Amino acid sequence: MVGWAIALHGGAGDIPIDLPDERRIPRETALRNCLDLGVSALKSGKHPLDVTELVVRELENHPDFNAGKGSVLTAQGTVEMEASIMDGKTKRCGAVSGLTTVVNPISVARLVMEKTPHIYLGFDGAEAFARAHGVETVESSHFITPENIARLKQAKEFNRVQLDYTAPTPKLPEVSGDSQIGTVGCVAVDSAGNLASATSTGGYVNKMVGRIGDTPVIGAGTYANHLCAVSATGKGEYIIRATVAREVAALMEYKGLSLTEAAAYAVEQSGPRGCCGLVAVSANGEVAMPYNTTGMFRACATEDGYTEIAIWPKN
Repeated sequence: MVGWAIALHGGAGDIPIDLPDERRIPRETALRNCLDLGVSALKSGKHPLDVTELVVRELENHPDFNAGKGSVLTAQGTVEMEASIMDGKTKRCGAVSGLTTVVNPISVARLVMEKTPHIYLGFDGAEAFARAHGVETVESSHFITPENIARLKQAKEFNRVQLDYTAPTPKLPEVSGDSQIGTVGCVAVDSAGNLASATSTGGYVNKMVGRIGDTPVIGAGTYANHLCAVSATGKGEYIIRATVAREVAALMEYKGLSLTEAAAYAVEQSGPRGCCGLVAVSANGEVAMPYNTTGMFRACATEDGYTEIAIWPKN
C-alpha cells in the first residue's frame, strides 16, 4: 500500500547542542507549522509539486532560515538567492540563481520550468524573467537582516568564507550560536506515487559575488524521479562533486538499495564529516533524513501516522 509522505529541512551544519531557546524554539515552531501546512495540502489532494513549492515558500518567508527573507550576505554585503524544483514523474525541473529582489525564489524556479524551454536562469536574466511574470519583488534591503550583517562582519574579521578550499582559519564564533550553513527544502510523495523536490538558499556567508552552490544544480542539491525525491543541504562544493541527490536515486535504481540505505550511503560518501545532510522520500512512502553534521533542522510525516520534528540525533 503506497501512502503519502513528506519531509522538510531548514539546513544542516554545526548546530551547537546548547543552542539558546530563543534561537531554537522559533525554528522548531516554523518546522512544525510548515509540516502541518504540507500534510494538509497532501491530504487535500494537492500534487507534490504544489506541496513542495508551498512549503518552501513558507520557509523562505521565515527570517531564521537561510533562504528568502533570511538569506546570508555575500562579500559585498548583498543577497544572491537560488532555488530549484523538480517533478519526479516527468523529470521536468526549473532553477534560478543570483536573485536579489524576489520574495520567493522557489516560485521563479517553477515558472522557469513551466513557462520557458529552459531549465536554469541566473542573475539579471532571472530577475527580468521574474518581473515579466509578475512575481512579487521588493527592495533588496528587505532581505538584509541585522543578524546577517553581524555574521558577515564576523566572517570578514576572520577572513573566512565557509568553503573548504580556503586556508585554515580560527573557528568562527557563531552569532547567537547559529550554524552558518543553511538551506531549506521539501520533498513529498502522494498516494499515487507522484514525487517532487524543492530547495532554496541564500548560500554562504561572505561568499564571492556570483558564486553558485548545489541548491539550484539538478542532481546535486535537488533531484526527483520515479523512485525518490531528494533535497540536500550543507557545503555545496562537496554536494556538487558527489552529485548527492542523484546518487540516492542511482543507488536505488542500479544497486537495488532501499531509500534508507541509499540516502545514508550518499551522505557518507559526500565528503568529510560536517559537510552534508538530506531529506528524501520514496515512491512507496518511505522517509530518510540522514546527515553527517552536528545537526539538521528537519521534520517529516507519513500517512501511517509517523511524525518527527528534530534538530540533533534522536539518541
